[in-house]
Amino acid sequence: MKAVILAGGYGTRISEESHLKPKPMIEIGGKPILWHIMKWYSRFGINEFIICAGYKQDVIKEWFANYFIHTSDITFDFTNGRDIIVHSKHAEPWKVTVVDTGLNTMTGGRIKRIKDYVGNEPFCMTYGDGVSDVDIDALIAFHKKNGHIATLTGIIPEGRFGIMDLQGDIIQSFREKSKEDTGWINSGFMVLEPQIFEYLSGDECIFEREPLERLAQEGQLDCYKHEGFWQCMDTLRDKEKLEKLWTSGNAPWAAKF
Repeated sequence: MKAVILAGGYGTRISEESHLKPKPMIEIGGKPILWHIMKWYSRFGINEFIICAGYKQDVIKEWFANYFIHTSDITFDFTNGRDIIVHSKHAEPWKVTVVDTGLNTMTGGRIKRIKDYVGNEPFCMTYGDGVSDVDIDALIAFHKKNGHIATLTGIIPEGRFGIMDLQGDIIQSFREKSKEDTGWINSGFMVLEPQIFEYLSGDECIFEREPLERLAQEGQLDCYKHEGFWQCMDTLRDKEKLEKLWTSGNAPWAAKF
């Protein structure tokens, strides 16, 4: 099964770094968050990836073009021309297709553009800015069991702010936000049948709007509930949190790397 990763947005909320590179290429522990996501899928035997690029897509292509050199020991011998000797080869068994899906294309339009690379088979799909310890094998099994067109992974996000309990306009108490105060949200990590392309229109199509809403109305959209770790990297604060988890050795998505 292939994994499609949306990696074409501008990342305006983390502009401290995204003015130089696309958000999926912002590094955690010296590696792009895109690499972290791919490593997690690879743990479950998924090693073929289609990257939906857009904003600064050349950065993604150049990084993968040089990945083998970056991860191996190299001797550059200039004594007889220019020989390159590779030592201690370190590279994953990946096949990576980076597709320029347009600068301003919406999420649904990006997915539609990679139809020919997916083929007539189910595929995984996620966003290029979120890591998780979701069990991909269990997610795929759940999808196959239900037999619907799409399955997304639902999570309950951590509460960032405390809650004030009010009676009228009077504050009665303060407390930490609990899971009961929020509902399930879409974290990505989806499994999609090839029929999904029938729900996608042009470049203006926002996948999370009309396509998912229509699938829900037709009873063709399932939620795989994940109560483990998930974190997106929307802001510099999110990046710092992920970096801290990585450097402390407590990154849940990296347990098997």
